[in-house]
Amino acid sequence: MRFLDDAKIYIRSGDGGGGAASFRREKFIPLGGPDGGDGGHGGSVILVADPHLNTLIDFRYRQHFKAQRGNNGMKQCRAGRSAEDLLVPVPVGTVVRLDSDGSLLCDLVHPGQTFLLAAGGRGGQGNVHYKSSTNRSPHQCQPGEKGRELWVRLELKLLADVGLIGMPNAGKSTLLSVVSAARPRIADYPFTTLVPNLGVVRAGPESSFVMADIPGLVAGASDGHGLGHAFLRHVERCALLVHLVEALPLDGSDPVANLQQIERELAAYSPTLAAKPRWVVLSKCDLMAPEARTPLLKRLRKAISRQLPAWKAAKKANKQWLYALSALSGEGVQSWLMPLAHEVQRIRLQQEPAALQDAPTRAGRAPITADHDERDEYEHGEDEVECIWVP
Repeated sequence: MRFLDDAKIYIRSGDGGGGAASFRREKFIPLGGPDGGDGGHGGSVILVADPHLNTLIDFRYRQHFKAQRGNNGMKQCRAGRSAEDLLVPVPVGTVVRLDSDGSLLCDLVHPGQTFLLAAGGRGGQGNVHYKSSTNRSPHQCQPGEKGRELWVRLELKLLADVGLIGMPNAGKSTLLSVVSAARPRIADYPFTTLVPNLGVVRAGPESSFVMADIPGLVAGASDGHGLGHAFLRHVERCALLVHLVEALPLDGSDPVANLQQIERELAAYSPTLAAKPRWVVLSKCDLMAPEARTPLLKRLRKAISRQLPAWKAAKKANKQWLYALSALSGEGVQSWLMPLAHEVQRIRLQQEPAALQDAPTRAGRAPITADHDERDEYEHGEDEVECIWVP
């Protein structure tokens, strides 16, 4: 299945049916009076967040969605039949904006969440509503209300707990394939990953989270260079970012300089994104001798402690960790997953009450609420993989 995260569609709700202008004509009943029925309501267009969808590719082949109109009213005070609502399923995490001015209409972040995008037109009243003591035979009736039409743009932001970011060929796809059942494309050249990949990571019997592999970022990604600009919005919803730094880059670049470059791009793209908590992982450590890792880890820690622009807003509120592991050999991977899962769980428990409170709902439907038990944070043991905490 191809991945598509942006689509433009046309929406048209149904017109309301017109009211009827008729009179009662029955044997032995003179002066029967008006009996025109009302028209039926037109169908509305409603967006539904479907958890079984993960791409907008279906909107590549169908861009027009039109609801049916209501039936006209009939004699003997019979109302026309109202049209059924048109339900349009979209992936969870879809942002809907007006195409004309880009204004935000809704953000569907919960499975099953609905949004009334275009209400159907109301049915017109029949002439039975216009009778009075001075107008006993009204011939006027009300036409149905026109439906609403608009062009909207759908933007998909993947819902993932952990987002893998870094330079091209940093080992993001390899790490995702090792810790989950996902099978992204892996090769020894840059920009192997052209679309984001999702994988469910199971850190324990009752501990799992979703990890996203984002295409590699390069210098100028915030200005549209490379592939990162088109997919940076997919990490805006992540609870935690994992920044992979290649220990021995193929181009001979400095790992510390690569780290600083990506952090600057995140800050230039969005201050909110730059303020997200993140862990730093020194990847491909199997290519480096154990005695050579310590100086590099110290340099990375020193670079982070200098308060890079992307870390300033999150310094006091978030913990940043520095790990060394190898996805190919498996060194340090399993010991890294458990604290990562607990940190994601802790962040989600803090964010969920606010997210539920701000979640858009339809009229007459209360927001979903849930109670959570407090859980103790994970404590590192002495036998864990070497890590350095950056204050």
